Amino acid sequence: MQDKRFKNRELQIMKEIDHPNVVKLKHCFYSTTEKDETYLHLVLEFVPDTVYRISKHYAKSSQRMPNIFVKLYAYQMLRSLLCIHKLGICHRDIKPQNLLVNTATHCLKLCDFGSAKQLVKGEPNISYICSRYYRAPELIFGATDYTSAIDVWSVGCVIAELMLGQPLFPGESGVDQLVEIIKVLGTPTREEIHAMNPNYTEFKFP
Repeated sequence: MQDKRFKNRELQIMKEIDHPNVVKLKHCFYSTTEKDETYLHLVLEFVPDTVYRISKHYAKSSQRMPNIFVKLYAYQMLRSLLCIHKLGICHRDIKPQNLLVNTATHCLKLCDFGSAKQLVKGEPNISYICSRYYRAPELIFGATDYTSAIDVWSVGCVIAELMLGQPLFPGESGVDQLVEIIKVLGTPTREEIHAMNPNYTEFKFP
């Protein structure tokens, strides 16, 4: 069962957001089990598909997603980020599975705010957040004072994946993930690492 603190956080965040590119909260209610465990149920608007399933459809056909769709989805992803970031909310788990799409209109909606949080400057956050392939380098380096820029990194990874037809950084672990990033962007300098996490002391890279 999910921690009640996070349940309450997700509900509160969903109530705050009203944007065409964010899934809408329709209703919520609680239920109690025989063991006296309380569950929160969120009723959201129905959106039939996801960016993940659409991209897999093209991959199975050995095709690339048409550029016009990539542009449409990228634009809408960034619109959703602009909305939540203005509210001080960081999603912290942007990935193709959490991007809903109405295939009739190609309207995209960001969903699943179970990991989302309103970031407060100076207040530490957990670093083990965000799904693999889409984790920003500062998270891999264990930073706890990150900003909503981690969402921007995730969106960039999603856009690249839609263009390439496969994940940009397909690491199988934190270290492996870092290796994949270094292959593309090069080895970070000590200054760059310090900017991501001032407390990081291990500078040996595989």
